[in-house]
Amino acid sequence: MMDMAQTYLDKIRRRREEILERVDIALDHAGRHREDLKIMAVSKTVDIDAAADAVRAGYTLLGENRPQELVRKFEGLRAIENLPEYRLDMIGNLQKNKINAVLGHAGLIHSIESAALARAVSERAARRVEAGELSAPQRVLLEVNVSGEESKSGFEPEALRACIEELMELSGISICGLMTMAPRGSKEMAAKTFAGLRELRDELEGLYPALELRELSCGMSEDFDVAIEEGSTLIRLGRVAFNPSFALQ
Repeated sequence: MMDMAQTYLDKIRRRREEILERVDIALDHAGRHREDLKIMAVSKTVDIDAAADAVRAGYTLLGENRPQELVRKFEGLRAIENLPEYRLDMIGNLQKNKINAVLGHAGLIHSIESAALARAVSERAARRVEAGELSAPQRVLLEVNVSGEESKSGFEPEALRACIEELMELSGISICGLMTMAPRGSKEMAAKTFAGLRELRDELEGLYPALELRELSCGMSEDFDVAIEEGSTLIRLGRVAFNPSFALQ
């Protein structure tokens, strides 16, 4: 069993090196540096042992789509001795009845998709801070539906413009940036979507100097190179990180 585990660790470590080679090419094209980018291993489809191997392989950032799985991974990984330092983020849709489960477990929530959800997270996080159960407001990203696809969640850009001042006043959250997902199957559409997110970030920061949207969370296994060239600061890799046989596109 140990030999099999070591073999898997070796494979995902080699795959990480291949990913970094591709990342460096994209960064070079964009005139950027590796320290400008975070690489997340999305562990939603793997078990705790595989997630731990990802951390051992060098990933310092893990992402989960479901609150219950985030809590399970949080507790399971915390029980493993001598694991290198890492952060676990919530990247999937968050229902209001799951907020309490995520608070205190997620380093960053990527999927604040509406003003109502932002208010709900802020209210509950503020109560936790007041009670001494959280050390600081919950760090969040605002999810934006840049592409306009009906199947995607998130703020419409115009709706975000209309309510950003209200969101900035919420005491229980700290807005750290924006997140989006691109339509699948077209790198041209992906580039347009990611550029739109960057431009929206620049616009909002220009209008509100107190707003520091340092993170642009965009780019996944199929389009991370395009996202990097368009300014992503955090790419989210699932299959390409955990399945060494999955082709790098």
